[in-house]
Amino acid sequence: MFQIGFILFPNVTQLDFTGPLQVLHRLPDSKVHIISASLEPVPSDCGLSLVPTTTFADCPQLDLICVPGGFGVEQAMADPLLMGFLKAQAAGARYVTSVCTGAFVLGAAGLLKGKQATTHWAYHPLLAEVGAIPTQGRTVRDGRTFTGGGVTAGIDFALTIVAEIAGQQVAQRIQLAIEYDPAPPFVGGSPASTPGDIVSGLAGFYAERNQKFGPAVTAAFSRFAD
Repeated sequence: MFQIGFILFPNVTQLDFTGPLQVLHRLPDSKVHIISASLEPVPSDCGLSLVPTTTFADCPQLDLICVPGGFGVEQAMADPLLMGFLKAQAAGARYVTSVCTGAFVLGAAGLLKGKQATTHWAYHPLLAEVGAIPTQGRTVRDGRTFTGGGVTAGIDFALTIVAEIAGQQVAQRIQLAIEYDPAPPFVGGSPASTPGDIVSGLAGFYAERNQKFGPAVTAAFSRFAD
């Protein structure tokens, strides 16, 4: 069985997790593990609690480990139990992956040094703080490391992973099964395609957040990367 694991932490963005989960749990001959410090429900950032299936202590060696993002990433990066588990698992995994700001958890663990990587557009420049090479893309691969862009990019990321593991035909079957055929009601979704006034308004929110998030990334990298 191909062992897949998602790390959960409080205030995770649930779609960062559930989007890839919906794709990857359909991978043939695989088993998914939903991992946290305990088996207690983990609150997401939208009121939905998520239930782990195993703990850091009991999880088997994974073939693919994935870290979703969310507003809880700052606390996740500072958690020695979570970071120790991630580093130990990554050493034996075939694929080390993230979605959205989960990239900074990988980065803080020293797993993105010298690697091309992506994340949510608003945090993209901060990837350099963890030794990564910021690279635009819904999914970016560098060797065994795959990183997905912001939130909804997790579905693209997961389909890319399935194609890598099981072939394009399997990935396309899954894509059809979940009817993933995006047709958004508005042109936008990235800074390049969204009207400027909307971009500038939202950019102000993220700029304020990055004043706190940037130092947290640097501190975690200094603590756990070696």
